[in-house]
Amino acid sequence: MADIEEDAAGEILIVTGMSGAGRSTAANALEDLGWYVVDNLPPQMLKPLLDLSGLAAGTLPRVAAVVDVRGGSLFTQLPDITRALRGARQQLRVVFLDASDDVLVRRYEAVRRPHPLQGEGTIVDGIRHERERLASIRESADLVIDTTDLNIHQLATHVVELFSESDSARHSLTILSFGFKYGLPVDADMVADMRFLPNPYWEDGLRGLSGLDDAVRDFVLAQQGAAAFLDAYTAAVRPVLDGYQRENKRHSVLALGCTGGKHRSVALAEVLAARLRDVPGVAVRVVHRDLGRE
Repeated sequence: MADIEEDAAGEILIVTGMSGAGRSTAANALEDLGWYVVDNLPPQMLKPLLDLSGLAAGTLPRVAAVVDVRGGSLFTQLPDITRALRGARQQLRVVFLDASDDVLVRRYEAVRRPHPLQGEGTIVDGIRHERERLASIRESADLVIDTTDLNIHQLATHVVELFSESDSARHSLTILSFGFKYGLPVDADMVADMRFLPNPYWEDGLRGLSGLDDAVRDFVLAQQGAAAFLDAYTAAVRPVLDGYQRENKRHSVLALGCTGGKHRSVALAEVLAARLRDVPGVAVRVVHRDLGRE
């Protein structure tokens, strides 16, 4: 088959990750968005699929290939094949779905199915073997989606938000507020700690409010160091977003944390998002992971 010009090729997304982390849900959501989805594709077929996508750019503009350990020994070549394709195909991206081990175990027990790699061992053994096989793929993925705290509907919504066509943005930035007491977000590319500011929780009249309320936002912004942080952090993040676009990294997560994810991180996430929405080529959205959880 003749070589395909790079700018003629359609966009292709490799969907991979841990078994039980939601690959099928993500694939279904992509299909609903109009992506052409190929399930359980051997990695060796990615190059022909890229060429087909290029030849049929008018009818197959966006293709998603689900590639995972069901491919057996063929799957082990995915890292090498992906690296080779990245050099020639800027439209190739990898999204990795993950979840904590205990959640994966519960999901497998709920459906009463064995893990594909457990063999004569336990589900835990299968998860451990899969993590070992996928370590290098996860490390090089363009986007890691942690589904530990997501049900299938929330995951589908998240995929739609990430991969639906929007404007001409080359990069999608999610600014995520969270509470440290609920754990660090594993898919964060950048993390900042807002606990250097006084906690509105201890102020009369503010405890029951959140960072979405004007009173809490005004209190947080009035604290010593808040304005300096916003100015410095905005200035620091802008060149990072420019660099992500140059390196063709399409998605990133910037996480701001406070104790419970209700006051300081929420308020500053909203303000920081407003400041970064004028970065050329970047679409910004805000997610408050732990708001309402207490």
